Amino acid sequence: MTDSDIDSIIRVAAKGDGVTADGRHFPLTAPGDWIRPDGSVAFGVHHAVPPCSHFPACGGCQLQHLDEESYADFVTARVTGALAGQGIIPGAVLPPHISPPMTRRRASLRAARAGRKITIGFAEEGSHKLIDLQMCSVLDPRLFALLAPLRDLLGLILPDKRAAHVRMSLIDQGVDLLLEGVKVAGLAADEGLGDFARTHGLARLTIDEGDGPQTRWEPEAATISFGGAAVGFPPFSFLQATPDGEAALVGAVCDALPETGAIADLFCGLGTFALALGAKRPIYAAEGARDVILSLKLGAARAQRRLAADHRDLFRRPLNPEELNRFAAIVLDPPRAGAKEQILQIAASAVPLVAYVSCNPASFARDAAHLVAAGYVLESVKPVGQFRWTTHVELVGIFRK
Repeated sequence: MTDSDIDSIIRVAAKGDGVTADGRHFPLTAPGDWIRPDGSVAFGVHHAVPPCSHFPACGGCQLQHLDEESYADFVTARVTGALAGQGIIPGAVLPPHISPPMTRRRASLRAARAGRKITIGFAEEGSHKLIDLQMCSVLDPRLFALLAPLRDLLGLILPDKRAAHVRMSLIDQGVDLLLEGVKVAGLAADEGLGDFARTHGLARLTIDEGDGPQTRWEPEAATISFGGAAVGFPPFSFLQATPDGEAALVGAVCDALPETGAIADLFCGLGTFALALGAKRPIYAAEGARDVILSLKLGAARAQRRLAADHRDLFRRPLNPEELNRFAAIVLDPPRAGAKEQILQIAASAVPLVAYVSCNPASFARDAAHLVAAGYVLESVKPVGQFRWTTHVELVGIFRK
């Protein structure tokens, strides 16, 4: 077999397919794999043995066939490729952070019942069919350990031919479990909920039968801590996917910020960054979700932080340049769609530093183009792959004017 008979995979595209030099896409291939004339694949040195028996059917992962080096390169390329599409070259591309296996502390699974069989898992890639998880290489073992007993519990509260959502988070007190789409009818089902929560030491058990969440078990107030400050945790609120991924994002932000001066944390959520900045400097934190910003306000007050929490829709009412110019730096962590409305206001401001945390390289790059056009320089980007073996990539971009 000669090089003329086969083609080499040279990179992995944004959606996970391997790509040859002439632009052809082949699923489940890694850089260095070879495509034979008959279309079959000869594995190269970067093709790894997937650690999970459910791969590639399970939609929870797309890239378990990549080795560590290739996956890290993919995470970085997702960021630099999106920026290149906007004509932006960052001053520095920092080494990527990749979360280890079995560290995911937050998961949303689906459950379905057909007769006596209960299936819990992720959907197949591109399908509604569920994979009944018998193992998982990404979930924290404390979350995965609940799946087997949950099948028994759902036998009591999930009607036949119905589906439910199983939403789990690891918080300060343990596992916070939210079950949506179930029906609790009768004494056996009611007692089953209490027995399950006690037996498995849940931090909280919340049920949503369609009328909104109702807490059935919460021995002590459910909290999540950032920077040493505990904040009340509304059921299945947003958390960074892994503790180490959160630490990498927070570290990249904190390393860039000036030592003194007030900081604005926009799209602040429960305070991942605002509280990590410490107790000594004044922080303005804005968020559009009322329950979340209230939790942050109360938690910051208990911890005696110098934090002003503002319930504000930053899409409809972004901070204007006059408001922004009061701050030594801006931190923002918007949803996947980005923050165009707020970015345009920042671009017109005189704020010297912007730390932009993004969960979508494409929307980040579009927003970055507005800042660069206004005179900001993209000093560095830090890629973060905390959704290990998926195409989902996060990053921190540091802009200076």
